Amino acid sequence: MRTSQRLRKAMLVAHVTVAVGWLGAVAAFLALAITTAASPDPDLVRACALVMELIGWSVLVPLSLASLVTGIFQSLVSTWGLFRHYWVLAKLMINVVATAILLLYMQTVTHLAATAGTRTPPGTGHESLQSWSPVLHAGGALILLVLAVLLSIYKPRGLTGFGYRKQKFEAGF
Repeated sequence: MRTSQRLRKAMLVAHVTVAVGWLGAVAAFLALAITTAASPDPDLVRACALVMELIGWSVLVPLSLASLVTGIFQSLVSTWGLFRHYWVLAKLMINVVATAILLLYMQTVTHLAATAGTRTPPGTGHESLQSWSPVLHAGGALILLVLAVLLSIYKPRGLTGFGYRKQKFEAGF
C-alpha cells in the first residue's frame, strides 16, 4: 500500500471516528437536556445541568473541532476535493454552522451550570434550569449530523463550477 493511500485511509478513519463520536455525544447531551427540562426531581435537574456543561466543553467542542479539521484534511488528500462537489461543501457548511452554534450556545450551558451549582435549600430553585432550549439545540444538532452522514453515504452528484472547470482541465479540454 502506497504512503498516500495509507494517509487517505488513516484520515478517513480519524474523520469517521471523531464524527461518530460527536454524533454520540450529541445524543447523550440530548438525553441530559430532556431530563433537565422534564424531571420533577430538583437534584437530578441540577446534576444533569452540571454534566451537560462537562460534556459540552470536554467532549462536544473538541469533537466538533476535530471533525472540522479532519474533514478538511480528508477532502484535501482524497479525490473528492474540498471545492469540487456540492455534497462536500454541504458537509463543510453543516460542520462550520453546527460548530459555531455550539460554541455560542455553550455560553448558555455554562450559565445554566453556574446556576445549578449555586447553593439553595434542597429541593428548591430548579425551575430556572428547566428550559427546552437545550433540547431544541441538541435535537437540531442531531438532525444536522445525521444529514452529514447521509451526504457521506449517498454522495449526491453535482460538481461545483470549480469542480467542473478542474475536471475539464484534467481531461485536456
